[in-house]
Amino acid sequence: MKLPLLISVPHAGKQVPPEVEGICLLSRDDILADRDVGAKAIYYSLKENSKAFITSDIARALIDLNRPPHDIGGDGVIKSHTCWNVPVYSNFPDDALIRNLLARYYFPYHEKLSGGAGNKAIRLGIDCHTMSAIGPPVGPDPGQERPLVCVSNADGTCPEEWIKGLAHCFSEVFKEKVAINTPFRGGYITRSHGAEMPWIQVEISRTDSYANEFKRDCVLEGLQRFCHTVFPGCE
Repeated sequence: MKLPLLISVPHAGKQVPPEVEGICLLSRDDILADRDVGAKAIYYSLKENSKAFITSDIARALIDLNRPPHDIGGDGVIKSHTCWNVPVYSNFPDDALIRNLLARYYFPYHEKLSGGAGNKAIRLGIDCHTMSAIGPPVGPDPGQERPLVCVSNADGTCPEEWIKGLAHCFSEVFKEKVAINTPFRGGYITRSHGAEMPWIQVEISRTDSYANEFKRDCVLEGLQRFCHTVFPGCE
């Protein structure tokens, strides 16, 4: 039996929408540096082990699915600069282009997430990310060393015992302390869709101290332990 989870991986993509190819200043390296490096290696195996799996090929630097749709510019859904403070556009998209980008790439992703709330086989959404080992210039903790694992629920998008239970399961398999709501407290996906069903955000450090294969195996085992404890009967 698959785990009763909806897995969201919004920042693994690297494609530039064709609508903005002519005004995008970013090099391929810029785009890769701004995405969740390692997310595919760590999380994509969960597609075979969970009830639902949703991801996107579009680069985070161009359309950030974990931002509110009205947050335009800066580090918003349509960015003026990457998290490393690199300018994104030669000419910032006008209102018509922004509406087109959101309609084609942003809202369909969130509609899929909302659809998971209507599936009785799904008990929890997990929004999956990787984070730089040191906080980038645009972030809650610039220049600071980050934990290996952070789980977050915006202080309310799931029961308190659930997030503490997931942190405990991850700490057992990773053999390291797991941070709760530090440095991240849960992004827009967790906060907005938490009104539809329980959600938890998971951030795994991109540190080279551990291979992505190790991180992948620990994430799967941690989620399995958590589900077996919180949702009796799942295999």
